[in-house]
Amino acid sequence: MATKKKVKRSAPRSRPSPRRAPTPRQQPESFRARGLSTGLTVNDLQRSIAWYRDVLRFTVKDRWEDGGKLMGVELVAGSASVMLNQDDFAKGRDRKKGIGLRLWLSTIQDIDALAKEIKGRGGVLDQEPKDMPWGARLFSISDPDGFKFSVVQER
Repeated sequence: MATKKKVKRSAPRSRPSPRRAPTPRQQPESFRARGLSTGLTVNDLQRSIAWYRDVLRFTVKDRWEDGGKLMGVELVAGSASVMLNQDDFAKGRDRKKGIGLRLWLSTIQDIDALAKEIKGRGGVLDQEPKDMPWGARLFSISDPDGFKFSVVQER
């Protein structure tokens, strides 16, 4: 004689909750950007391209020329974009760059490994990787013109 297996019954399904109406947008509607890029004016375009490409490992996405002369580039790393253009020195050759500006790059990559690789390619860190009070781990580096970057590992 075959034995019957007891079937465990789950609680009856509840009805799906009614769909809520979307929360009305603030009026007038706020600006909703989908990304942010930065443009930096540099003293020596070729030197800066080499640093971003060879030290940080950005990739050249686009180039701008005028009369066959390279005037600027767009470099990308993941979804980050940096545009570099050659300073025309109209405001003086000794003008300080990057004062009061810090750019933040976030990544899911291992921050310690990234810092080690950057140093191995000739990069000089302003700050070694460290844990921050708010839970992030980051290091800092400056480009050849003094523009400052913090590279932050997402947790």
